[in-house]
Amino acid sequence: MSEQARKYVLALDQGTTSSRAMLFNRQGEICSTAQEEFAQIYPVPGHVEHDPETIWDSQLRVAQAAIATAKANAGEIAAIGIANQRETTIVWDRKTGKPVANAIVWQSRVTAPICEQLRDAGLGPTIRQKTGLVIDAYFSATKLKHLLDTIPGLRKRTEAGEVLFGTVDSFLLWRLTGGRRHATDVSNASRTMLFNIHSMEWDDELLRLLDIPRAMLPDVVDSSAVYGETEEALFGARIPIAGMAGDQQAALFGQLCFTPGMAKATYGTGCFVLLNTGKHAPISEGGLLTTVAWRIGDEVTYCVEGAVFIAGAVVQWMRDGLKAITQSADIEALSNSVPDSNGVYFVPAFVGLGAPYWDPDARGMIIGLTREAKLGHVARAALEAISYQTRDVLDVMQRDAGVQLAELRVDGGASRNNSLMQFQADVLGVKTCRPRNPETTALGAAYLAGLAVGFWKSREELARQWSLDRDFKPLMETRERDAKYLRWVNAVERARGWARSET
Repeated sequence: MSEQARKYVLALDQGTTSSRAMLFNRQGEICSTAQEEFAQIYPVPGHVEHDPETIWDSQLRVAQAAIATAKANAGEIAAIGIANQRETTIVWDRKTGKPVANAIVWQSRVTAPICEQLRDAGLGPTIRQKTGLVIDAYFSATKLKHLLDTIPGLRKRTEAGEVLFGTVDSFLLWRLTGGRRHATDVSNASRTMLFNIHSMEWDDELLRLLDIPRAMLPDVVDSSAVYGETEEALFGARIPIAGMAGDQQAALFGQLCFTPGMAKATYGTGCFVLLNTGKHAPISEGGLLTTVAWRIGDEVTYCVEGAVFIAGAVVQWMRDGLKAITQSADIEALSNSVPDSNGVYFVPAFVGLGAPYWDPDARGMIIGLTREAKLGHVARAALEAISYQTRDVLDVMQRDAGVQLAELRVDGGASRNNSLMQFQADVLGVKTCRPRNPETTALGAAYLAGLAVGFWKSREELARQWSLDRDFKPLMETRERDAKYLRWVNAVERARGWARSET
């Protein structure tokens, strides 16, 4: 088919609570979209799992639906790009492709005891230096070790080459190619706690320390390259799969933060702030992560990241747990029903706290309640918590990187909430900029795939596509900003270590 007939790039955005697919045209505009939520599995408090078959089935259905909605066909799609929830760990049978267990989700704290053992063994500095990460149950390595240690016969099968490990990108690539390709891109590999971000290879010492067989690991590839083609039966013709990146790195790329010093925050289930550091991989002194943003050709781009575990998920809890709202979008009206939080603070540490605290024993807390408190105050405090946690990360990030942010580019579902974005600007004291297309995770995956097949010619061409929807300038006085933030810090301290105090 001619180059002119290639009208679209298909992005698969496999997230923590839903699978989405979007078709983009050459102008980076969304031509169609489809989304499907799927079940979360909570075996015990603090443990989170997914059914890998549900991940695959939902992702395939929405991909087919997005193509059908646009009245497109596979021959018009130049490439597929994949963005995925990171660190979530899947192990499957090499011959059948069937998972051997539920996926352990990035949020799960099931491996906190293993992490404690690693810390007690003094391995923190070694892991930090090699991987840019802190020892935490968040990452894939201890999840994989847990599966190998607890599923009878699994380690023996793995050593015989019968079983494979991958993050969600690897699993989708395997299924899309009919098992012909077992690979992960550098951005996802850098989130496993098994990958040396300096040598850009799986690290033999870490594999030995965690007793993980190398044979089950995927090949590590560029973030923008042709990895293979889809099975013809899936979409009616073979489509090149040409881009992969963890969802947050994909969003950084989709926000066109190509220059060192540019930063973005993505508000999804969690909130993730990334700062492009170019060719330099600084080791943070303040509890942030150093990770690979992407690799294209011989060029590796690094970033510093702060991960907030619970952001949009607190809105889901207000909807599904507290039953305070019917749908997530209702949170804005409920929070706007009151002028402020009336001194109520909500620390949504449902699964511990991420950067910069890294406290798996922290638990959620609502404090400051009085007889005057209403549901609107709790809703407002829930939203404000997202902004406070983002400031927690950005304060450390600016200090570690030695830069002063002029603006923060924002995206993700919660970035559509104008009240939240205004409060984010207020509590940070810097301008918050929302692009016209807030779906930058999917867009980043599309850009990476499109570049690999020549759908777009250069990053300079892409940079011209970014356009502003709205910017939010800080309106809060410095004294009020600092006073509110100090109260937040005090609230966090009261929530820390709560689970540990139970034992």
